[in-house]
Amino acid sequence: MVHYSFMVQAYVWGEPEPAETLPRCLAQPIAALADHLGQQPLLPYSGYVLDNWALVDPARGIDLDNIYMIQNFLAGQDEAWFVLIHVAIEAAAGGLLARMPQLVAAVDQEDAEKAQTLLEEMAAIWDRINAIFDRMPERCDPYIYFQRVRPYIHGWGDNPALPNGIVYEGVARYGSKGQAFRGQTGSQSSIVPAMDAVMGVGHADDPMKTFLDQLHIYRPPAHRAFIDDLRAESGLRAFASKLGRKSLSDAYNANLQAVAAFRSRHLEYAASYIHKQSRDAAGNDTDVGTGGTPFMRYLAKHRDETAEQLLPV
Repeated sequence: MVHYSFMVQAYVWGEPEPAETLPRCLAQPIAALADHLGQQPLLPYSGYVLDNWALVDPARGIDLDNIYMIQNFLAGQDEAWFVLIHVAIEAAAGGLLARMPQLVAAVDQEDAEKAQTLLEEMAAIWDRINAIFDRMPERCDPYIYFQRVRPYIHGWGDNPALPNGIVYEGVARYGSKGQAFRGQTGSQSSIVPAMDAVMGVGHADDPMKTFLDQLHIYRPPAHRAFIDDLRAESGLRAFASKLGRKSLSDAYNANLQAVAAFRSRHLEYAASYIHKQSRDAAGNDTDVGTGGTPFMRYLAKHRDETAEQLLPV
């Protein structure tokens, strides 16, 4: 899936004008692979990041100085660093995800002390995640990112350069109709949606929420199931609010503030790495994200809605 999805992206975006038809030698394999894995037939975040790294020294752990990117488009440290920062964040976030079922169980058992301890541990993990995210500019330059990395990771959903999507030649269920799939984006990561689910954080019912709901199908099936289960089972927010215990509310709020800080940093990077760059590349619009959205407005709204849901203390 990684190799075929990279070939698909390179075929579509590798020339000055994007291709409007994917030939059957690419269309049929990518559609079959996507069906087998329960994903969409283009480059997903899982193919770009989650399944696209390896250890330099297998005897050591996952750290930025011990991982490398397997498949790339043009190579260079900027492209690799952009992906590897995400890999390191995902690895650090494993500790968050492992604690979420425990947190749901603690709330079910009305164990406030256990819930508080887990939340405090999760907030400490968020400190590590945000510290890793802060390192993006060390080896990924905004201009190089925009010119050499970003052009290849766009999709063909709501992309002005491909208003009719892309025809998948030889894929019977699509026929001759153009398909509009969204490009890979960090918003396809399962970390923040899982946090929203376990914390009981919601977003207003507007185009922004519609976009978030659409992105859900671009995650691996097991990730989707995990998030859906958390959303259905977590009573954390109601429990903490009803209990009114300051130390528990403080621990809850520390996590929301950490997520808001993560989203603020994402917004800052979107401004410097994309919004302030040149507008002369076909398909590489500075006002439209790789997922096909007006990302500046959406990222700011994500952040603000998260911060607005702090519990009173």
